[in-house]
This record gives sequence, structure tokens and C-alpha cells, in this order.
Amino acid sequence: MRGITKRFPGVLANDDVTFEAGVGEVHALLGENGAGKTTLSNILTGLYRQDEGDVELYGEPVRFHSPRDALDAGVCMVHQHFRLVERFTVAENIVLGDHRKEATFFLHGRSLERTVAGLGERYGLDVHPRAKIWQLSVGEQQRVEILKALYRDARILIMDEPTAVLTPQEAVALFATLRAMADEGKTVIFISHKLHEVKAIADRVTILRGGRTVETVDAESASPRSLAALMVGREIEVARPLAEARQVADVMTLEVEGLTVPGDRGETAVRDVSFVIREGEIVGVAGVAGNGQRELAEAISGMRDIRAGTIRVGGRALRGGDPRESIMAGISHVPEDRLGTGLAPSLSVTNNVAIKTYRGRSLSRGPLLALRRMRDLALGIIRQYDVKTPGPETPVRNLSGGNLQKLVLGREFEDNPLVLVVAQPTRGLDVGAIETVHAYLREAAASGVAILLLSEDLDEIRALADRILVMYEGEVVGELQAGAASIEEIGLLMAGGRGA
Repeated sequence: MRGITKRFPGVLANDDVTFEAGVGEVHALLGENGAGKTTLSNILTGLYRQDEGDVELYGEPVRFHSPRDALDAGVCMVHQHFRLVERFTVAENIVLGDHRKEATFFLHGRSLERTVAGLGERYGLDVHPRAKIWQLSVGEQQRVEILKALYRDARILIMDEPTAVLTPQEAVALFATLRAMADEGKTVIFISHKLHEVKAIADRVTILRGGRTVETVDAESASPRSLAALMVGREIEVARPLAEARQVADVMTLEVEGLTVPGDRGETAVRDVSFVIREGEIVGVAGVAGNGQRELAEAISGMRDIRAGTIRVGGRALRGGDPRESIMAGISHVPEDRLGTGLAPSLSVTNNVAIKTYRGRSLSRGPLLALRRMRDLALGIIRQYDVKTPGPETPVRNLSGGNLQKLVLGREFEDNPLVLVVAQPTRGLDVGAIETVHAYLREAAASGVAILLLSEDLDEIRALADRILVMYEGEVVGELQAGAASIEEIGLLMAGGRGA
């Protein structure tokens, strides 16, 4: 890709970008949120057309007019924001749009499901072929996207944050698969914010900043610190594991006892889970997506009914299944799906900031909303949390992923919670935004907030959590203290191994 320029109204997304990836190469693409990585990838996959510049595949000039053109040329991408039909099954989504003769005429019913199940087993990406997409967690949906790309056997495979839902052992297996594909002469373009993954898998790394190409370096000779500095234009501290748990007050803020929660398909998603979080303590929950973490967070925040067990905040028992009761008890929730669940995409920043607290006296007068106070509240959060937005009346769907997350965190912190349930707080964010979000969480804990952190990023959990719980098939299978938890030990528990 040479001299690629792409403009949107008011935004220069790609500015004279040059990018080369060779046959048989795993090439990493790094950059902050908004640096132009996704736009560049969308041009290569036919979703966008460049305003200037040229694209060549195997020495031949190409200009794609649609994603079908790119697929026919052997270019496939696993997108960060999924391209799935929610009412279709996993198997139907994987073969959807595949015009090959065997997919069109021979893969039906049980045969199709067996093919998909076998593909998942082969690549260690387990997901039920008959499950509807809407029934799956965000992480499980990403697995479907990975399987869809692998099913098409593309010559050029672009993978955007593909390991967010995998255990360390499964990530190693995926890397082996990608390396085998490269050894077969295929090209893998690997977009990730996990710098150690880039070091582990990539041959070369191209860094974008502000829509321009900064540099292409050999992965072997680069360090995580040097790559982070190239991405953000300054030295940045790479997160390190906590050496030991911090000293916290012996005050039980959140108590969960014998909690059992149903899943979307009527199955038991959380089974007899018990734990406590003290004032100012961060407890991390590690696990592969789909093992009950989302249902646990939704039960504690009142978004999901409970079958058995008790939830207490400050000694007060909650009846469960009532979001307003949880809010009134002092529970704030940052869901993993920040745009679909955490925010109302078509509403303004102002309305989203006030969406939980508009009934309070400070934002309403009887049946009337105090619109000026709502706007002032939004402006305060925009300034305090450095939310990049044209103004408080901007629909939140127009914000980048990092700014969406800062907006949700700012709104939840504004409630002065006793308990903060935060799921996947940095998924899809660049190293600069990750550093900011981590600082917010540490400040909240220092002020006495009890934090339940659910994340599939083990580096994140080890850098923030005082204690780590590991979930597998809805149960807590291990508990580890900060400083005593190795990646290998956590990964073994995530895969179903039992703690001592």
C-alpha cells in the first residue's frame, strides 16, 4: 500500500501511508486509537476506497469496490467490531456469504454443525454451533469471527485484537496456527495493543501515529517500551504485575454468597459462587469468555435475576434482578459492551451522562429535567476525563472506543459508588488510553471503592488486582494473591485445572 490517503468530513484518517507485508510474514500493525489502523485495513478489505494511493497484491495493482472483491482476492479480516447476524446461529454466520459450491449446496443441518464444531476443536476456539449470536458474550462472538476467517482459508488474513478471549495456552496455540499459515506462504497482518504478543508472533512491526506511518521495525530488535513510545510519541510506563497485595481496611463492602445465576439459554451460568471485596480492594476475575463472568457482573448490578444466593453491599442484602435497587445501594457498572449496553448510541453525551441519575433532585425539578445542570455535569466529565468530543450534544456513537470508555467510567465514578463492577475496561484501547483507565481505577480504589475487575487480559489483572479469582464453567476454581500468580498457573485454571 503506497501513498494511501483517506479523508472523512473533518477528519484525515490516513495521510500518505505506506505499508508493506511480505509473503510468508506475520506483520504487526500498531497505533493509538484513531491512528488510522482500522481505516487502512478497511481499504485493504474493500469496505472503503482510498482517495489517493495504490494497492498491490503479489505485484499486481488492485482496486476493490466491495468486500466481495477483497474476499475473492483472498483477503479476509477479523474485525474489532463484529460483522455478525444476531438472529442466526454460529454455524450459519460462519458460512454466510461463502459462495463456494460445497458451502452453498452440501453443508446443511447436522453436517454444517459438525463441520463448524470440528473447526472450533481444531483451532481451540470452542463455541456451540447451534447457539444464536445474541446469546453469546462479546468474547464468544469474537471467536465466531476468528472461525469465520479461518473457514475461508484466506491468503491474506487481517486479525484485529484476536487473542482477547483466549487463555495464554490457547493464544500460544493460535500463534502456532498463524505461524503455520505464514510458513505455507500466507500473509498475516496482526493488529494488537498487547506489546508482548507482537514480540511473540510478529516478524516486523509498522507503527502508525496521527494517520501517518512512523516507522517499520524488526520485532526481534524492538522492546515493548520502544514500541509504546513510537505509538504515543512519548515514554510510557508499561504495566507490571503487583509485587504484593496493598493494605486495605478490614471493612466488607461487597459480600457474595452461594450465588447461582441463569444464562440466556436457561442453563446455569454461575454456580454457587462466593467471595468478598473489602473497602479499597481490587479483586480480579480471570477466565475465558463464556464461563460466567458476564452473568456474574449483570447479577451483581441488578441486570439479571438470581436463582439462589445473596448479594450484600455494606451489610445490606439486595433482592436481585432490579438495576435501580443496585444503583441506590451504591453499585456502579461498566459493562463489557460499552456502546450497546453501557451507553445509548443515538443519545447525546449529555443525555448519556444523566441517564442513571436524572431522577435525582440535582438534575430534575418535579417532572421537568434541569437541562442546564445536565449539560454542566457533562462538560465537567468531558474536562475531568479528557473525553475527546466536539461537544456535549454529540451523539455518543460518533466517539472513538477510548473516549466511549472514558465517558462511561466518568459517569459511573460521578455517582461516588461503594462498589464498582467493571468488565473488560481496556478491550480495544491503545497503550496511552490503557494507562489512563488504569490510573482511574487505582484512584478509585485509593478513595475506598471496592472494585470487581473482570478481564480476559491477564497482564491487566496482574497489574491491578490485589486478589485474583479464576472462573471456569461458572465456578470459581482458584484464588490467588497478588505477586503469587504466574501466567502459567492462571492459564491452567482458566482451562479447567483445579487449584490446590
